Amino acid sequence: MTHQPEPTLPGVLAIDAGNSKTDVALIGADGTVHGTARGGGFAPHRIGGAAAVAGLAPLVEQAAAAAGLPSWNGVLTSHVSACLANADLPVEEEALRRALESHPWGVSNTVVNDTFGLLRAGTDGPRGVAVVCGAGINCAGLLPDGRTARFPALGELTGDWGGGGGLAVASMWHAVRAEDGRGGPTALAAAIAEHFGLPSAGAVAEAVHLGHLAEERLHEIVRVLFAVAVEGDATARELIDRQADEIVRLAVVALDRLDLLGSPTPVVLGGGVLASRQPLLLDNLTARLAAAAPLAEPRVVVAPPVLGAALLGLDHLGAGAAAQAAVRAAYETQRPVSV
Repeated sequence: MTHQPEPTLPGVLAIDAGNSKTDVALIGADGTVHGTARGGGFAPHRIGGAAAVAGLAPLVEQAAAAAGLPSWNGVLTSHVSACLANADLPVEEEALRRALESHPWGVSNTVVNDTFGLLRAGTDGPRGVAVVCGAGINCAGLLPDGRTARFPALGELTGDWGGGGGLAVASMWHAVRAEDGRGGPTALAAAIAEHFGLPSAGAVAEAVHLGHLAEERLHEIVRVLFAVAVEGDATARELIDRQADEIVRLAVVALDRLDLLGSPTPVVLGGGVLASRQPLLLDNLTARLAAAAPLAEPRVVVAPPVLGAALLGLDHLGAGAAAQAAVRAAYETQRPVSV
């Protein structure tokens, strides 16, 4: 029988690693949040899984120091619960889990796509569907018996559209074409140029291409898009309408695959685009969802996504309701909001 090492602080190391930011939290077995840290995005598809996981080490050390463990001996905690963006296929989840095993962070390790973390943050158990619309877009569903519904989420190659990145690029596409005459007029052109302090949307594109403007800043265009749409721009409104349609299509397909269309089921909505709670998007998609899946119960999660990783980790340890309530209470001002 293999001897399991004793953790320095029994509990969970919760990791939520997204495209734009990573949060880690060291959670006690009773649900107490002992230490947290935040860093940049998680990109195993660009630098490799082992390197991406190794890049989490400074954040783990910061969280441990915040918990009063600036240097620990042996294994840090009982379980590592990692909800990771860009872990879109089961084979990628398994490779990243093996990478986690090479670090002295947890006695055991689990890795799931971050959409499952969102689902857990917005529900009290393993039943429901979640759609994340942040930098990208993805959807996952889960039943208590372990059956899942999920999508490859590899971008246009697998039929995906939207998310903050997709909306920004689509806005640029229309803006530049409006300027050079290939497309119809849209207020997006002038608004994007003004936002970046450049003479035109075309100049914004050139600045990104030449490296004068960080490509990561393109996500700021989403705020411009919604502002222009509120003012009545037809092109901006069409993009938001398409995004609402895509979100609902994902949710309905997942509900159907899990035979949940005929029963009341949570549909958890999260990610930066949805958590901003823009009425033009939320009112549109909730109306579409009500027509396509009348028993669906949409709710927006605005709590930090690391909450989902923490809850999944406590589930793994068999922690009870009190521990789950304690970790939720740490984010009590950011609970799921029904829509």
